[in-house]
Amino acid sequence: ASTLMGSRAALPLLKNGSLPWKPTLAAEAEALRKSLEAAGPNAWAELDTALAAEGLARHEDMLAGIEAYRHHPYHRDLPEAPVLWRQGTTRLRDYRLPEHDAKPGHDAKMGREGGQPVLVVPSLVNRAYILDLTPRRSLMRYFAARGLAPFLVDWDAPGPEETAFTLSDYVAGRLEAALEVVATATKRKVAVVGYCMGGNLALALALRRPDLVASLTLMATPWDFHAGAAGSNPLMRALEVPLGGLIEASGALPVDLLQAMFASLDPNLAARKFAAFARLKKRSARARDFVALEDWANDGVALAGPVARECLSGWYGANSPKEGVWHIAGEPVLPERLCVPTLVVIPERDRIVPPESSRPLAEVIPGARVMTVRGGHVGMLMSGRAKTDVYAPLAKWVVRATVQ
Repeated sequence: ASTLMGSRAALPLLKNGSLPWKPTLAAEAEALRKSLEAAGPNAWAELDTALAAEGLARHEDMLAGIEAYRHHPYHRDLPEAPVLWRQGTTRLRDYRLPEHDAKPGHDAKMGREGGQPVLVVPSLVNRAYILDLTPRRSLMRYFAARGLAPFLVDWDAPGPEETAFTLSDYVAGRLEAALEVVATATKRKVAVVGYCMGGNLALALALRRPDLVASLTLMATPWDFHAGAAGSNPLMRALEVPLGGLIEASGALPVDLLQAMFASLDPNLAARKFAAFARLKKRSARARDFVALEDWANDGVALAGPVARECLSGWYGANSPKEGVWHIAGEPVLPERLCVPTLVVIPERDRIVPPESSRPLAEVIPGARVMTVRGGHVGMLMSGRAKTDVYAPLAKWVVRATVQ
């Protein structure tokens, strides 16, 4: 609403030529101003009326989409994978297929007993089930159906113990323990796959325990926090002080503020996506996928206070990963010291982790392979091309990297 109303509020500034346009739009704006002056005295009033009508129409389209979303009958009802191990609120979910779930051409028993174990590490700021969203959109179940032995770290929301956690507590404590559980249960080295912030945690884990890690896959993992998102990084750094007081008082960074930060990366995204959803057929697969993804996006969790401070001040403020001064349990996280086969997956249209942020990580890891995929940060996992563009290549990489 603020953006739409701002279009009308800026009209007098366009008229007198004082509006500071982006360089790419300046010439077009000046041409528009001159054309309105040439069109006569009523042109400006007519444009104002047209802007008001367009703004109202777009706002109503968004509201229609929100109402359609709120009343859609879809609810996620996938059965949760069994818990192999838990500590505090952290659970390790076991996606190995039982033999009776075997599909033609695939040996599910291999996934249960002899398949390559895969430990998948999601971000701390969103629910882990983005990797197991629906039967059609589940990286975990795809891995299992291909004979791998996948395990998912389910962080859940911080409890009383986790509220005081640092990133070292998560990596050197919970994550390392989960890795040991998987290695013991399968009697093999483990392929580790990290997604988003989980990639940073997975990288630190692989550097700490190369004796248990067979390969490393980093999906949409940020590294240079001052690259690619010139508009958001100053905002994040500016929020460091005011958010510090809130974190100190509550012990965590609330989920609503996290959602607002993500929304600020593309302020018009909500309007576009809900307007588009309103035009979908209610019973279509695309509509169900939209609701499933939106439900997940609105089911976020708070970030433990010390972790939030490390990320805001260290990652976004000091760019500590890229500068080589991010430490886990007293040791610097230096990707150039990595000694396991590594694949870096970079989505082309990622707004949350721009390619310019993740590419420098691939450049410093010895022998790292890079896989560029279509789609955005979440879209690469959820699109109709996800199985062919992402799931299948990842499964093949895990197997081949282990053989090497």
